[in-house]
Amino acid sequence: MLMHRGIGLDRFNGLPRGRAIHALYECCCNVTWAATLADARPYPDRDALLSKADVELLALSQRDVDRAFEGVAHEPVSSHCLAELARVTRERIAGMLGPAEGYPEY
Repeated sequence: MLMHRGIGLDRFNGLPRGRAIHALYECCCNVTWAATLADARPYPDRDALLSKADVELLALSQRDVDRAFEGVAHEPVSSHCLAELARVTRERIAGMLGPAEGYPEY
């Protein structure tokens, strides 16, 4: 379960570095990946964040990929491959950010 849910891109971009790393770590359980993405902020849009996430996933060793799957043990995954990790990570980033149009004001 994500602690950082629906925070939006602007708020994510403005988080202190440690909180941003924590939010990203919830999406893919790899500190190096999370720190690299946090340090590349601000992102102009969701696509830029997702593209950077994919690029940095490709930089992970197989051992790091295997470890990241330990953090998604309760997720339905078809195999422990990079494509599945990318899918789960993208879903979790989407959950962290919330809807692209934001939430309605009440």
